[in-house]
Amino acid sequence: MVLLLLVSLLWAFSPGLIKHFLGDLPSPAVATVRLGLTFLIFAPLLNPRGIARSTAAWLAGIGAIQFGMMYLLYLQAFQFLQGHEVYLFTIFTPIYVVLLDAALTKQIGVRHMLAAVLSVAGAGVVIQRSAGTANVMIGFLLVQGANLCFAAGQIAYKKTRPALAHITDQVLFAWLALGGFITTALVAIPSLGFSFARFSPTPLQWLVLAFLGLIASGAGFFVWNRGLTQVNAGTLAALNNAKIPLGVLVSLLVFHEPAHLERLLTGLALLIVAVLLAEWKPRSAATKKADR
Repeated sequence: MVLLLLVSLLWAFSPGLIKHFLGDLPSPAVATVRLGLTFLIFAPLLNPRGIARSTAAWLAGIGAIQFGMMYLLYLQAFQFLQGHEVYLFTIFTPIYVVLLDAALTKQIGVRHMLAAVLSVAGAGVVIQRSAGTANVMIGFLLVQGANLCFAAGQIAYKKTRPALAHITDQVLFAWLALGGFITTALVAIPSLGFSFARFSPTPLQWLVLAFLGLIASGAGFFVWNRGLTQVNAGTLAALNNAKIPLGVLVSLLVFHEPAHLERLLTGLALLIVAVLLAEWKPRSAATKKADR
């Protein structure tokens, strides 16, 4: 759980950086460079001979959805939404996580669903109601597509990881990153006329891209996927929204943006309750009897 909270704090910086520094760049190219840098870190660990082709393809497929498709949709949404609107529309991810997990296990945990709902409520309290724009519905649908891709990738990896206990997290993530990078490149290259000559970031934009690709995505996604295997679906769902109040906190302390302290504290309280509810394990009858 600590790992997921640390990554949530790291990711709290991303929307502000994307909106303020990368808004004039083609979003597919931004996604490709970002995941390209992520893959660059783990590429030396790829060993096609050390893993079954079917397993490698499956992992790359998960990465294609969780990272590749998610980023293509998520970054495109910034063309239609303000940064705080993107924050607002990500609050449904916990619901998707719980529902997808329930679909695979063929049972839904009431506590986990309640934790997800509390998480959504907590995140929604933090963000002021969006005034909307002419293209707000397009942006909303793009963000929901990104949310669904990210949730599906998380659940798929969580279910897959136990069967691959003999392979290190680093090697597994290398295949995930490869799948994400290939997916974004297949979209970006045709959109740029099969040439990256039209993609000309400034030195400052390259610095932001380096941070997002190497740190926020590279280290962040690796630690997140490692951490999600250590918690239950309810906790994972709740922590998917931890970045929202943390993002507001970052806006206050780093970017000096206005925010409502009461909303922040209320949202954090609801998220804490959601995590505690998801992590709570009722005492068995045998344990209660032994305590008497």
